[in-house]
Amino acid sequence: MRIRIGHSPDPDDAFLFYGLTHGKVGLDGLEVSHLLEGIEQLNERALAGELEMTAISLAAYPYCASRYLLLATGASVGDGYGPVLVSKEGKRLEDLRGLPVAIPGRMTTAALLLKLAMGPSDLVVVPFDRIVEEVQAGRVGGGVLIHEGQITYASFGLTKLLDLGEWWKEKTGLPVPLGVNAIRRDLGSDLIQKLAAALKMSLEYAFSHREEALKYAQQYGRSLDLALTDRFVGMYVNRYSRHPGQEGALAMQRLLDWAAQEKFIPGRVPVEFAEHVH
Repeated sequence: MRIRIGHSPDPDDAFLFYGLTHGKVGLDGLEVSHLLEGIEQLNERALAGELEMTAISLAAYPYCASRYLLLATGASVGDGYGPVLVSKEGKRLEDLRGLPVAIPGRMTTAALLLKLAMGPSDLVVVPFDRIVEEVQAGRVGGGVLIHEGQITYASFGLTKLLDLGEWWKEKTGLPVPLGVNAIRRDLGSDLIQKLAAALKMSLEYAFSHREEALKYAQQYGRSLDLALTDRFVGMYVNRYSRHPGQEGALAMQRLLDWAAQEKFIPGRVPVEFAEHVH
């Protein structure tokens, strides 16, 4: 059977999936292929149920929950930090009112957090790796940075207006859940559990062979050196990636419930993990 696995071309996903992409974790009897795409493209594929297993934004889960369950392994969760709203030096947060703000995708959690924090705004979708350029050129008033842009923005002459993970922590007292991994419900319990176990083994392999996995992940860091790659991976491949636990699951549900209350998503959707379904 062919299993297609989607993940983003960024250091934390590369680190997480290293064991699977490099044959350190076996999936006997399965033909596995990996698709590396930006998170919004993966969100769109999940809406159609195209991939058997894929990384998605938590904010996209309500749109594909009928097709997918969440996996407990591999969540990207920031504890007091997260996507960063930046602008040119000298601008303040209030200066963005009425100006277009670049987001990395309509269904990204970064965009959802921005709407919760600032209310309806003029949001413009820009590929995540071009947002810095758009802000620098003045074509947008500000932009929300995900991936390594969260730690490199100052080197491009940009200033932080709002850290959305810090804002979320102040509002809720919880870590901010951003990305998750999802698996198709129709695969059946046995295969779902096999793939869930393989992803967990892939993560544990990377943790126990950190330098090896980091050297691979570095190529997806867009000019990050190994030390910055290590720092960024450590931000989002952490204890919550092993398992979100009660706190992480509560944070996920809280974010989706708040979004439903504000009518930013279609309605309330329960967070449902594959490992809990038999």
